Amino acid sequence: MSNISTYAKTKFILKMIDNIKKIISKHGGIVKALEDELEAQPAILMALLQMGESLNKIDKEIIEKYNLTQEAKGSYDVRNFIAHDYERVRLAIVEDILRDSLEELETKILKLSNDFE
Repeated sequence: MSNISTYAKTKFILKMIDNIKKIISKHGGIVKALEDELEAQPAILMALLQMGESLNKIDKEIIEKYNLTQEAKGSYDVRNFIAHDYERVRLAIVEDILRDSLEELETKILKLSNDFE
């Protein structure tokens, strides 16, 4: 994969993270955003799905170099669950991901993106 492709994927992931943060802010918190089944919840789930897909397409060597192995696997697992078992997505798990993992992922992806800029 080229540096341009890696950079484009990291920028896309950062955009999805920013979108999730804006949705959460607009709704006054994670729980309220996930309760909005009409707009916010589907948008957050789609962003997580797209992030998992994008992370999975970055070369494994790069993922390892930036200590993203766990995040890449976890993101892709979440992507698969959302894509293939949409009606049984456990929002408590999504809430935990948003609350506990999103910032660290953003920090690592930002470092990776800056290095490929």
